[in-house]
Amino acid sequence: MAQRPWRRTGLKPPAPAALGVLLALALLALARLPPSLDCSPHLPPASSPPGPRQAVATPLSRGRARSERPPVPPARLRWDQPPGRGRRRRRGPAGDAPLWLSDDDLQKMQLLAGGRVVSKTRIPAHGQVLRVGLRAVGDAEGDASPAGPEGDCQDGRCGLIKRPGDLYEVLAFHLDRVLGLNRSLPAVARRFTSHLLPYSYTDGSLRPIIWWAPDLRHLEDANNDQNSCALGWLQYQEMLQPRGPTLVAGDAPCSSIPRSEWSRLALFDFLLQVHDRLDRYCCGFQPDPSEPCVEEMLHEKCRNPAELVLVHILVRRSAPSRLVFIDNAGRPQHPEEKLNFRLLQGIDSFPAAAVATLRSGRLQSLLLESLRVDRELWESQGGAEGLRPLLRTIDRRARVLLRYIQERNLTVFGDSPR
Repeated sequence: MAQRPWRRTGLKPPAPAALGVLLALALLALARLPPSLDCSPHLPPASSPPGPRQAVATPLSRGRARSERPPVPPARLRWDQPPGRGRRRRRGPAGDAPLWLSDDDLQKMQLLAGGRVVSKTRIPAHGQVLRVGLRAVGDAEGDASPAGPEGDCQDGRCGLIKRPGDLYEVLAFHLDRVLGLNRSLPAVARRFTSHLLPYSYTDGSLRPIIWWAPDLRHLEDANNDQNSCALGWLQYQEMLQPRGPTLVAGDAPCSSIPRSEWSRLALFDFLLQVHDRLDRYCCGFQPDPSEPCVEEMLHEKCRNPAELVLVHILVRRSAPSRLVFIDNAGRPQHPEEKLNFRLLQGIDSFPAAAVATLRSGRLQSLLLESLRVDRELWESQGGAEGLRPLLRTIDRRARVLLRYIQERNLTVFGDSPR
């Protein structure tokens, strides 16, 4: 039966020898096929450029070196960019840096972290705070300005060295950038060795150094020089009214600060529990007897709101409508049952980008990614595990703030450009 088709065509069935020859030719042809016809799943698609197969097939998880940082999670890292662009990163002092740290931030952080100390100046009435002039690594030794530290600071090459206990200010700077507020001054952690500094600054302890903004506006009043404008609590609350007066009589600097700036400040201060600006009298919670506001008998003034004033309300001459957040150490150990809600009083809306970050549930991971740029702080605190208790505290306060916003049906507003 198998031979019938051959008979219909009039052809003779092939001889066994011919079949053998055909089979040999077929095997030879298969052996000469190019390797690109291999069906291995690790090969690149036809449109990919040729390359070594071993590199393509190696899993990324094995190929990454131990010291290499993990990839950025596929989430929006900048609120003004469409999804999918979050993986772009910027080169920072300690390697790759997230996009919320601007080029200007990174340049100032580099100066603060590695700049050579060329001058020092005491800050009156500020204890262990020193202002130092800095020179970038590689600058000539004789490149010091003849004008001394004042000349250095006018060029934006100065920093404030603060106490070791103020290291929380570095975390506050990164929180400011992660939330998209961009109102704090760049800060890093550093150990100092300069012979120009007192021994207490060069004993190996880690201190924060904060960039000195040369055009901060200060009042001429020596007793109130940490303000750009003199503002009392009652005036402040009046300014927050939706249809209240837009100007504060006889006070031009304060009149230029819009309500949205106070919203940013209130959100930031609540997460850090910074009382010194909006509630230096501790009127919003019951302070312990050891609190400075009790020791200095400030708390007693809470009974008369007309006596209460705001402190550290500063703007820059180059941007009089934008607040500058200074002295941001806050209170990392402030108990949750004593959270100061007075900091939020009168605020009826908050910045949309910051609120979206708090709602995302990724605040801790974003802060870790940002803090990793500051190697001195990162290593001194034991990396991610050492920093997590502080970040959990901020995260819990964030959830409290979100409930506060929801329960009062408060709104959010779009952010202004950086």
